[in-house]
Amino acid sequence: MDYRMEIAARVAELTGLDANELQSYIEIPPNPEMGDYAFPCFRLAKSLRKAPPAIAAELSEKLTMPAGIERAEAKGGYLNFFADKAGFAKGVLSRVLSEGERYGASDMGAGKNVCVEFSSINIAKPFHIGHLPSTAIGNSLNRIYQFLGYNTIAINHLGDWGTQFGKMIVAYKNWGEGKPIEESNVRELVKLYVRFHEEAEKEEAESPDKHSKLVDEARDWFRRIEQGDEEAVSLWQRMKDLTLKEVSAVYDLLGVEFDSYAGESFYEDKMPAVIDELRNSGVAKIDKGALIVDLSDYDMPPCIILKSDGSTIYATRDIAAAIYRKETYDFEKSLYVVAYQQNLHFKQFFKVLELMGRDWVKDMEHVNFGMVSMEEGTLSTRHGNVVYLEDVLNASIEKTLEIIKEKSPDLENKEAAARAVGVGAIIWGVLYNNRIKDTSFSWGKVLNFDGETGPYAQYTHARCCSVLRKAGYTAPAETIDASVLTDSAATALLKAIAAFPETIVAAAEKNEPYLIARNVIEVAGCFNKFYYENRIMDDDMTVRNARLALTDAARCTIKNGLRLLSLDAPERM
Repeated sequence: MDYRMEIAARVAELTGLDANELQSYIEIPPNPEMGDYAFPCFRLAKSLRKAPPAIAAELSEKLTMPAGIERAEAKGGYLNFFADKAGFAKGVLSRVLSEGERYGASDMGAGKNVCVEFSSINIAKPFHIGHLPSTAIGNSLNRIYQFLGYNTIAINHLGDWGTQFGKMIVAYKNWGEGKPIEESNVRELVKLYVRFHEEAEKEEAESPDKHSKLVDEARDWFRRIEQGDEEAVSLWQRMKDLTLKEVSAVYDLLGVEFDSYAGESFYEDKMPAVIDELRNSGVAKIDKGALIVDLSDYDMPPCIILKSDGSTIYATRDIAAAIYRKETYDFEKSLYVVAYQQNLHFKQFFKVLELMGRDWVKDMEHVNFGMVSMEEGTLSTRHGNVVYLEDVLNASIEKTLEIIKEKSPDLENKEAAARAVGVGAIIWGVLYNNRIKDTSFSWGKVLNFDGETGPYAQYTHARCCSVLRKAGYTAPAETIDASVLTDSAATALLKAIAAFPETIVAAAEKNEPYLIARNVIEVAGCFNKFYYENRIMDDDMTVRNARLALTDAARCTIKNGLRLLSLDAPERM
């Protein structure tokens, strides 16, 4: 039963207001003694032209109680509703245990496509800690939309085009010592890239006109790639293949899969049509030799389509990519999980699409997030100041394995548990907070397993599994006497579990996975309180079966929530 909607429907009958809007006003009181649901009548004061306390008193007298609600009491400007606790418990358990791994899922997105662009690593550059937020947030959103019935297209928009590949080729030819690219690794390529910039900066410092011949060579090599030169394209492709092979191991650890690796190079042959349309329609104009879209009327700098030397930039490729995705996938939504430093870029190219008459641009959203910095300084590939994500994940797994060996020496498959918990701790560190927050990466913070963490949630799931396993639990929900689950600890746990489905919808509406992480912690915390305050293996079989059923419902909810966040749910820890 959706108690909020039932309450809202009854209030709507008396007030003539929209039930969906009224539903959004309903709150959960901070103190259970104040009720299970609270309707703030302040929201109705203006439309009904009455004082909130008077509205609450009038509603309490006239309202027909929804099924499952025992009574309503007016308290100040609030109308507080008290649920039939046994009926509530029965309803929650029946739904969770019948839906199982689909608890919280829906078909609201059936037949609709959602594009989710995330991670978007750069070829021949490190997959570093700075890529973690986009990868973790994007993968979670992809899973959330799938759980709600949408068909998702996970896109890794590779950074595989630009002058940096000319730089890589120059560095490889000058200092690569003839070692085949296939026998190298990305870290060695990064060292070459760093050396290129060191040597180029020396040239500029020593040159009277601050000029670098190395940079000229790099631009020439990239032009050769653009022109299809056999040697240049071969070197570029081999670097690309090497990178994708290496990063696949990291994606496997993170549980990430993509439907498309169409990067910037994929859209090279699709840009001329976009450029022609912009030019011919008058949306773009020539300014100082460059083709731009003037956005001064929208308080933005111009969006450059072609630089004065005729080369394209990110915006050109993103416009072409957006049009391609709409034509190919006919998306209901198209999400770009990219750091907030690119806010202006997205505002600009979204506005250009609007000026081009693409009204579907309203369905595109920049899902921005805070930046990851190092406590020691700013991340910079150019200067070699990076923390490889693979190193972070492996270090977390190793630390977790040490803890498991110390605390659970008899545990089978310690390595598998360490991988699940170690990787989960890193992902959780990103997803537990509002995505827009900046974070400073610290080994100490990331590998801390205390508090409201992923390992805590996973341990609680394992505890649920242990209780059920020891009890040989098989009781179906329909045999449960829910009247024995009306104590405060059981009710709090049931409320946290019941909030899970609406939390998933809210996470999708706001593109905020942290809402699910918070709900999982709430369920875990409530279960542990219930566990300590109640003897689950009670001698009374009626009580025992009911408490085991509630334990199973908690286990199922935590597992489903962890899965949506891309964390595994070990059964033993």
